[in-house]
Amino acid sequence: MKSVVFIASTGGHLNELLQLKPLFDHYDYQIITEGGPSTKHLLDKYPKRVHFLLFGSKEHPFSYLFKFTANSFLSLYYVLKFKPKVIVSTGTHTAVPFCYWGKLFKAKIVYIETYANVYNGNVAGKLLYPIVDEYLIQWEELQAVYPRAKFVGRIF
Repeated sequence: MKSVVFIASTGGHLNELLQLKPLFDHYDYQIITEGGPSTKHLLDKYPKRVHFLLFGSKEHPFSYLFKFTANSFLSLYYVLKFKPKVIVSTGTHTAVPFCYWGKLFKAKIVYIETYANVYNGNVAGKLLYPIVDEYLIQWEELQAVYPRAKFVGRIF
């Protein structure tokens, strides 16, 4: 069975990613997100399938820099541990180093631009666009920003 990692930051990005739950049973999957009170319940719902990165907010730039650096190394650890063939992400900042590490180790990258972005992409999407194998958008208007993206409509 193909190894797939689903990765997203907490909040809306994770909520969108979890809309893909019907796909989980078709793969040897892992879910990676940021740890915190809002994500602890996932351990009960997806036992032995959920793994956490450090939660960081760009509102606190000094601590964010250290947490982003630590998450970059944790991402490398998870890529080496799970050896994903495919990485699926809805963003955002936690996904960038993970996807770059994954690409270095020959994983296919599928990025789904968040439903919240109608006209402009987000920073993570723009950083990942050059390396993704599939860039999926939920609004046709984003085709102007990401010309090689595929419009798939809403994922939820």
